[in-house]
Amino acid sequence: MSFTQKSERSEALMNRGFESTIDRLRAQGTDDGLVEVKSSERRLSADVWDSVSAFANTNGGLLVLGLSESDGFTPIERFAIDVVRDQFVEGIGDGGAQGVKVTNPPAYGMSRELVDGLPVLAITITPNQPGSRPCWVTAKGLPAGAYKRVDDKDIKLSATEVFELRHELTPSDADKRVVEDADEGDLNAEVLDALIARRINAKVLHGATSRRQRLARLNVLDKEGHVRLAGLLATGLYPQQFFPRLLVDVAVHPGREKSLPGAEVRFLDRVECTGTLPDIVDDAVNAVLRNLRTYSIVEGTGRREVPEIPVTVLREAIANAVLHREYSPMFLGQPVTVDVFSDRIEITNPGGLWGGVTPQNIGDGTSRCRNQTLLPLMQHIAPREHDGFTVEGQGGGVRLMISEMEAHALERPRFSVSPDQVRLTLARHGAEIPEHRHWLRQLTDRDLDPHEDAALLIARREGRVSVDSLREALRIDSDEVRAILLRLRDEGILRGSGGEAFVLSEGAPLPNEIDAAIIRGLAGNRAQTIHEISKWSNLSVGSLRARLRRLIEDGWIQATAPPQSRDRKYIAHGVDPGTASDPRGTPNGR
Repeated sequence: MSFTQKSERSEALMNRGFESTIDRLRAQGTDDGLVEVKSSERRLSADVWDSVSAFANTNGGLLVLGLSESDGFTPIERFAIDVVRDQFVEGIGDGGAQGVKVTNPPAYGMSRELVDGLPVLAITITPNQPGSRPCWVTAKGLPAGAYKRVDDKDIKLSATEVFELRHELTPSDADKRVVEDADEGDLNAEVLDALIARRINAKVLHGATSRRQRLARLNVLDKEGHVRLAGLLATGLYPQQFFPRLLVDVAVHPGREKSLPGAEVRFLDRVECTGTLPDIVDDAVNAVLRNLRTYSIVEGTGRREVPEIPVTVLREAIANAVLHREYSPMFLGQPVTVDVFSDRIEITNPGGLWGGVTPQNIGDGTSRCRNQTLLPLMQHIAPREHDGFTVEGQGGGVRLMISEMEAHALERPRFSVSPDQVRLTLARHGAEIPEHRHWLRQLTDRDLDPHEDAALLIARREGRVSVDSLREALRIDSDEVRAILLRLRDEGILRGSGGEAFVLSEGAPLPNEIDAAIIRGLAGNRAQTIHEISKWSNLSVGSLRARLRRLIEDGWIQATAPPQSRDRKYIAHGVDPGTASDPRGTPNGR
């Protein structure tokens, strides 16, 4: 294909994409979170810059100029496209500094398109990156001129949203500031003693001889003996005496949404978890656990009850929320909230993502924490009656949650992010647990271990399970995964589907008539060479090779030697197709 042909093809694909966008707008009767339409007949509409700010501060979007929304997204007949283009270029800052309309202007792309045979101007706005936000309409100033995109609306950013966008790459010292009116007597002496004993041989305490010096080195106090916010939150007797809303609010709702005020039953359970942050996390986890369903799993010769969402996931999620939340003064009246609905758990913390973290890279294992004074304390202070620490601080928390959820055949955690808030959603499958357990018992008479459960539930949910996908979910060695899948295949519960992938035998399509005849011919007989099979099947050796290879991959038969071996023979894989209408019928494959 020539370069000209490639260019023409690319242009045609772009045109079709634009045409589908116009079709979508006409069908829904309004623009949306992705597209803003302005008529701008003779000159650029002044409110275009509100939309530029909104797209730049959110997820980007498309401006279409020269189109009338009120007339059903029809093109303007006398659209002054060149005038409007020049005004936009000048306002965005590419025509000189004098006419710039926005501060922190975004990158953009521009193209001429046709709608119903008439020209319009399409401008793609790229979202600004951390460090270049917010973008705002210069003449309106901050915060009045900064917007975000919500559906088809340009909504002004709140003061907290503007603050977060302006400081998303700036190290925070909020947790290091001194708490007025607090002194060392407001701290828990036992917790302080345990902390000092734990760090006494660490470099941080070398040369510090007095208790006050040591607590200052650990950033519980400053050098003058004043209590820091991080020290109060991690070691205080009752931090909420000074900050009543620095807590975790756990609310259990009767349905899938919050009940309206005045409803007969608003909450099934409600707990405001207070105290030090380690104890708050512990109490919040326990409050959630007592409102989850449990199920039994086999472990050795006994059984144990496990919650529908792993405890490690709940603890990591709530600990992350209190550790990574915003502690700047304007956020101190906002708690971390944990809302337990019938189908999900939502954990919401004040403050957006920090340090260049995005929903796309949040699980990459890099440690980024805005509260750098609080983190070391949380790493070395255990909740009451527990030996383990609240956080490990190595950036693996999100990856741990993903791994644990997948290992239990649960959906991955979902993050919803706004400039001043992060919400983590954990999908509940409590209502499905009895049905899952019943279904698993129908597959085999024996008790399955948790890894086998996960393999079968993944196969059911995704339609297939492979060595790679199960290894990624369980985080165990490939050979162990392979042994699990082959054991389930040998029992007739799974069937190979090519390579190292498997599908459930139950409900999978049957072989065609010729393949079924080959399986019946091998069933109950000794291993046979390809030439022996060719004689009684009346199929050529050439055509048999492909069929036999496919039947091996699908788990119907097995070979006794590698493909290149002269001793290679074939035998049915523990199946007797002649005894049932379904040639896969086995004692456990029902």
